[in-house]
Amino acid sequence: MRILATDLDRTLLPNGSWPADPGAIDLFNQLTREQDVMVVYVTGRNLDLAERAIREFGIRHPDVLIGDVGTSIRRFEHGAWQIHEGWADHVRRTSPRWDAGAVRDAVAGIDGLTEQEPEHCGPFKQSYYVEHDRREAVLEGVDQRIRGRFDEVVIYSFDSLSGKGLLDFLPHSATKQTALEYLSREMGANKADVVFCGDSGNDIFPLTAGFAGVLVRNADEQLVAEVRQAVEKNPDLKAYFATGGFKGLNGYYTSGVIEGAYHYGIFRDP
Repeated sequence: MRILATDLDRTLLPNGSWPADPGAIDLFNQLTREQDVMVVYVTGRNLDLAERAIREFGIRHPDVLIGDVGTSIRRFEHGAWQIHEGWADHVRRTSPRWDAGAVRDAVAGIDGLTEQEPEHCGPFKQSYYVEHDRREAVLEGVDQRIRGRFDEVVIYSFDSLSGKGLLDFLPHSATKQTALEYLSREMGANKADVVFCGDSGNDIFPLTAGFAGVLVRNADEQLVAEVRQAVEKNPDLKAYFATGGFKGLNGYYTSGVIEGAYHYGIFRDP
């Protein structure tokens, strides 16, 4: 089984400031369907926003949607979404101290931290906007208030378009990495044979967890540096940095996903 997992915003989706190759999304759709590749979207978007991306950009429906930064898993079968109830049960069992409301109360009042809209939060996800130039003080305050209290993991990333920092509190068992690991085990696939593509800070865990990693050409410089450092420490990690020039593609966004998928043999020429 060939599994291609990819982040959406500014990875598969050409919604950044870099130029996109015309026709790259059509090529991605064609290759994944013709070559019988299992497609997994791994995104911070909720279901409604993922559906909006599918309509707006013309990307195909995935076989599986890992949404809400890994806190939800849905299958797309017979034209409809099916929630993976087993995943929610797994998260509750393995992160018993998790409590989104308690996390919310604990970090209330920290300067530079603003709770995101209700649609971006959920039972396994408490999310905030951060004033990026104050992020060190914000993260220090967060650490003092919650570290280790709620079976939590804290993930910070930067939205280069809005200039805002993004902070997600999740159960430690429900991240992009752990959700993809859970799905891989369920499908009987070795982690090293699952390709994961990303571009920003909240992709660091799956990119350094033993999957076959791809960083699109427009990946954040900090993420690139962190992944290179991880590979230096552990040469067994696999990471491919798209550069463009492959099949006339420039390596940004969808083109970088295609380049990386060919590198690992997910896509193959006849």
